[in-house]
Amino acid sequence: MNFNTPTTTVLYSIEETIKAYRKLSQQNILQVVPDITVDQALVLLLLESNYKTQTEIANLIFKDYASMTRIVKLMIKKDYLIKTIDNQDKRKAKLEITKKGKIIIKKLKPIIQINRETALNAISDEELEQLYETLKKITKNCNS
Repeated sequence: MNFNTPTTTVLYSIEETIKAYRKLSQQNILQVVPDITVDQALVLLLLESNYKTQTEIANLIFKDYASMTRIVKLMIKKDYLIKTIDNQDKRKAKLEITKKGKIIIKKLKPIIQINRETALNAISDEELEQLYETLKKITKNCNS
């Protein structure tokens, strides 16, 4: 497949799709929780799913450690998280969701479902499976 410009490549289209989805997500999230970002919402959801370290979560949301530290500090300031030092290993910190954070998660879940339904409208399960497999191949090619 030949392409004339960088903006006509499939990789550009992937990036464009991600940005469009994040924009849609942020707009819808702000209607329910006016002071949270998509990344902060992801942190809450991952913590709820038992990912406990900043490093684990940073890797999952594609953030460097410094960016993750800033996100966590803001979330602590907003009373979404509590950060405590591990009694066994003082070098480790534990992140916990506050009551306010748990309320936010409950508010976010229906919005996330709507966002996904909107983005995946008129796309069949077969198309999604094929897309998923193709994206995994691209990722594998880039990582090898």
